[in-house]
Amino acid sequence: MMPLRKLAFTIQLFLFFATSVSAQKNVGPAWSKGVVWYQIFPERFSNGDTSNDPKISDQNGAYPFDDTSAFQIHPWTSDWYQLQPYEQVNGKNIWFNLQRRRYGGDLQGVINKLDYLKGLGINAIYMTPIFWSPSSHKYDALCYHHVDPTFGPDPEGDKKMMEKENPLQPDSWVWTSADLLALKLIEEVHKRNMRIIFDGVFNHIGVKSFAFSDVIKNQQASPYKDWFMVDSWNDTEKGTKFRYKGWFGVSTLPEFKEDSTGIVAGPKEYIFNATKRWMNPMNKGIGNGIDGWRLDVAYNVGHPFWKDWGKWVRSINRDAYITAELVSPIEETRPYLNGDEFDATMNYNFAFIMHDFFVQDTTGSTVTQFDNRLKELREAFGNDVALNMQNLMNSHDATRLASAVANPDGKKFGDWGPYFNWSQKSNNKNYNTRKPTLAQLQKQKLISAFQMLYLGSPMIFYGDEAGIWGGNDPDCRKPMIWPEYNYTSEKYNPDQTTHDADEVVFNTDLFNWYKKFIALRNNYKSIQLGTYSTLLKDDTNKLYVFSRKHGNEEVVVIINRGNKPVKFSNTLLKTGKYKNVFSLVPMKEVNVNPMDLVVLSNK
Repeated sequence: MMPLRKLAFTIQLFLFFATSVSAQKNVGPAWSKGVVWYQIFPERFSNGDTSNDPKISDQNGAYPFDDTSAFQIHPWTSDWYQLQPYEQVNGKNIWFNLQRRRYGGDLQGVINKLDYLKGLGINAIYMTPIFWSPSSHKYDALCYHHVDPTFGPDPEGDKKMMEKENPLQPDSWVWTSADLLALKLIEEVHKRNMRIIFDGVFNHIGVKSFAFSDVIKNQQASPYKDWFMVDSWNDTEKGTKFRYKGWFGVSTLPEFKEDSTGIVAGPKEYIFNATKRWMNPMNKGIGNGIDGWRLDVAYNVGHPFWKDWGKWVRSINRDAYITAELVSPIEETRPYLNGDEFDATMNYNFAFIMHDFFVQDTTGSTVTQFDNRLKELREAFGNDVALNMQNLMNSHDATRLASAVANPDGKKFGDWGPYFNWSQKSNNKNYNTRKPTLAQLQKQKLISAFQMLYLGSPMIFYGDEAGIWGGNDPDCRKPMIWPEYNYTSEKYNPDQTTHDADEVVFNTDLFNWYKKFIALRNNYKSIQLGTYSTLLKDDTNKLYVFSRKHGNEEVVVIINRGNKPVKFSNTLLKTGKYKNVFSLVPMKEVNVNPMDLVVLSNK
């Protein structure tokens, strides 16, 4: 007989599937359209509670699999490439030691900095994984129903509490101090009229997870034996060894089993229960839970699962936002964005187009090519999806924007695999990971301004506004630069030779630039939700002009991508109704400096 718990869950699934409505005209919640996102990598954002700093034992099972060498919490303000004395003891190079580093960032640190984010103008936060895991990035979860103990106030106490649970019985799941702090974070975010989404890593789980650990120990006697793609079991009679499939062959990331209906019943039920736990914690109402999800490596999970999971999410909170990591062309992305799976993606296709036009110099696209590609992407999935798309320029999986502009005319960002490797200093010694020049920072300013003025939902990777630079993973994951800290200048190369010192300091000028354009976006409905029209494509002068309209409100943006000043005027401006949005001076003719822009409005 089916256990009552499982029977109840099955009935619940049947009811919401049976009553699910057909796809509606509107895709995604209203609140997420046109918002400004901020991506936080918690371990590197802010250490708000030093009493919970991770110990060496907390790294057990995480690459590079050294939890015995000397260890300490790494100095937050140290030179990134400089091996500290405790690291020199193990005799390994910088790339080995960067993976062992822990800086102590935690949830209290995020809570402490919410007013900073509110002051910047942020509307919504995307947290990379916060669930229990031995790594700094936490994409190798030990479970989905608990926050990492080292992100909360009582790591050891939390671990003891969790020992009493049966992971297969949600009624036995406790609320640890770290879990409760996550709920406090959600509460504080909502108090500030912001939203927050968590990262769901449902293709795979960590090798040290409760489920896979049991499979390793008990083999075919494990209650989790059918959760994973096992090729062979330990069997002395047959002469076979335990073998299984890991994500892209990574043995520490065993993948969940899928069949024609999606992820199989066991892990599916667990994922569904964990999903509900964070969306409606303790059944106290959806206002106490997260506002949605970002789905990791969504392209590695079949559509049937995402369709079922999407229905489940919307049955809990119909205004939940679902975005996915998809790094695929338009036609391969389209099936995910029909309204029954995801509301949007992390819009890497936008970043690819931006990179070709703004970052590249001699190999860059023309104004016309830039506009045509934007139009194709903007219209590919419908206006609702376009407004919901997270228009990013970098992330925890890509070189920092400040370093991208310092490395023009190399590999194309859109060639994801080659670019990924080329932009890693560990693979490419010639990649420039020095502090960007003023001219390069001006390029970053122009890019960030376009992000804020374009149709969709711009997303900032933590610290872009503060001036953090760095190549691809792991260099893009430096600790946040805060104005109250004094940082050691960067002078070390990865091989421990030195160069002229690069001062590390919170870039107030860059911060104010981001803040100014975010405020502009938040103040104009035409920028948040308006239509998009191209007014001029001038390939010769690299001049690009577009309009955003909402009702009677219009904003006109004039961008000079070239290296010479240009003048712009048309019949629209000659009416005398358009003013510079910052100076409020009426403009009938506009002078635009090289690598700069002017924004006008009729309001």
